[in-house]
Amino acid sequence: MQHAVGSPLPPPHQPGHGPAAGWSPAAQHPGPHHPGAHPGSAPASAPQGPAPVGPPPGFAGAPTGPHAPHPPGHAPAPHHAVPHHAPPPPPPTPDTTGHVQLPPGGPVPMPSAPPTAGTPDPTSTTLAVLLIGPAGAGKTSVAKYWADHRRVPTAHISLDDVREWVRSGFADPQSGWNDHSEAQYRLARRTCGFAARNFLANNISCILDDAVFPDRPVVGLGGWKRHVGPGLLPVVLLPGLEIVLERNAERSGNRRLTDEEVARIHGRMAGWYGSGLPIIDNSQLDVPQTARVLDDVLARSIASPPQW
Repeated sequence: MQHAVGSPLPPPHQPGHGPAAGWSPAAQHPGPHHPGAHPGSAPASAPQGPAPVGPPPGFAGAPTGPHAPHPPGHAPAPHHAVPHHAPPPPPPTPDTTGHVQLPPGGPVPMPSAPPTAGTPDPTSTTLAVLLIGPAGAGKTSVAKYWADHRRVPTAHISLDDVREWVRSGFADPQSGWNDHSEAQYRLARRTCGFAARNFLANNISCILDDAVFPDRPVVGLGGWKRHVGPGLLPVVLLPGLEIVLERNAERSGNRRLTDEEVARIHGRMAGWYGSGLPIIDNSQLDVPQTARVLDDVLARSIASPPQW
């Protein structure tokens, strides 16, 4: 029996008393007295006769519960109050949403070439790609298109997008490269690396884009390798200077650089020639054509990974 909030509980059993001694349901629920409801409870002047017989227990319309009438000659069964406890929730099943177990991300190993002869198909392989290039090279456009048109799940992670997650206190390198901008750049790259490792651990390919300089290997390419893993496949996108100047002129906000800055970055990117990394000159290629060339380059990188 479940008691209402605030109602007294039955007293504990005492020696020499029955289980319900000193407490009865009627004491907790006062109401009008009905003669004949219990044998021996009627006054002496009440007419004697057979007690009214109700429908058998369990019959439709028969009262049930602790206040149901008892057949003549049968004493009411002792009623013990049992505390009500809600049953514990069932354990989650594999089909229950909100309980998906995700494997932790780890360093990305070097992709292995398929055992069969022929050129590997990068469009159906889980890959981690780093697209390098100067401002205006088309890295973001090519990375998004390439990720959108793959036959396996693929994520695009842009370092500039992650850097701009910082809203108040954003340290823009265009205002001067200092300790704050350097720290935010390193933090964004590490965040991108964590995201890539988690995606890849769950069989989702990744393509990251960043303007990595060849003359800063520790904070550039070496940092990406440290945060993602040795299986990261770097590819350089390097069109001509006039092309990046035209594309930069179409930008707005803090993504647009001065012509002098674009030329300086482009000149530093020329150091990738002779580095052993694959380089795509997309000066005369549109985005879909560049994405197809990127697939060809990645197929060769899987068969023979670059040393970097």
